[in-house]
Amino acid sequence: MHDPDAPDRDETPDGVTRRNFLSRAGAAGVAGVAASIPLVAAATEITPAPAQPPAIPGTVPVVLRINGKTHRIRIDPRATLLDTLRETVHLTGTKKGCDHGQCGACTVHVNGQRVNSCLRLALMHEGDDIATIEGIGTPEALHPMQAAFVAHDGYQCGYCTSGQIMSAVALLKEPCGPTDADVKELMSGNICRCGAYPNIVAAIQQVRGNARSTEG
Repeated sequence: MHDPDAPDRDETPDGVTRRNFLSRAGAAGVAGVAASIPLVAAATEITPAPAQPPAIPGTVPVVLRINGKTHRIRIDPRATLLDTLRETVHLTGTKKGCDHGQCGACTVHVNGQRVNSCLRLALMHEGDDIATIEGIGTPEALHPMQAAFVAHDGYQCGYCTSGQIMSAVALLKEPCGPTDADVKELMSGNICRCGAYPNIVAAIQQVRGNARSTEG
């Protein structure tokens, strides 16, 4: 049994025991950590905000109104509306197909009119009202034309679908005869490599028919 009056075997000549040394070292460590906390917080508070990246030489500022939102961006003055939508604004629903205005995959609306965005410089459309497929409808609230394309399986690979729908929506406000041939003529600028044309026409005619019945 340990004798409380016996000297500690680990006691040093100066009277410091191992138990006392460890207790003091532990207390000093806790005090050191506590003292460092305000310094870390203070250092965090005075960290400067990261500097804005410098403007890329040769770019120009432009303000575009897209799907009801204003975008203040800098672009190469030679950038097409298509590339600006996809690469700068990150609205990738508009597709790049031929890049020569021949396939219609890049169709968007400018002031309510359909255009091939690959043939337009973005700078030309400052102040215009631009609409892309992202602004037509949402998965929770499809535009009637989108819903009709789903109902009639008006797509296969889907690459041309956004351009087809944008043209079809614009067609609803354009002079067009009642027959399928009339619809095909006005949709001739949109190419479907998969060949889903009969289903596309059926989708458009359904929406047109519903619109006529509503007006009547």
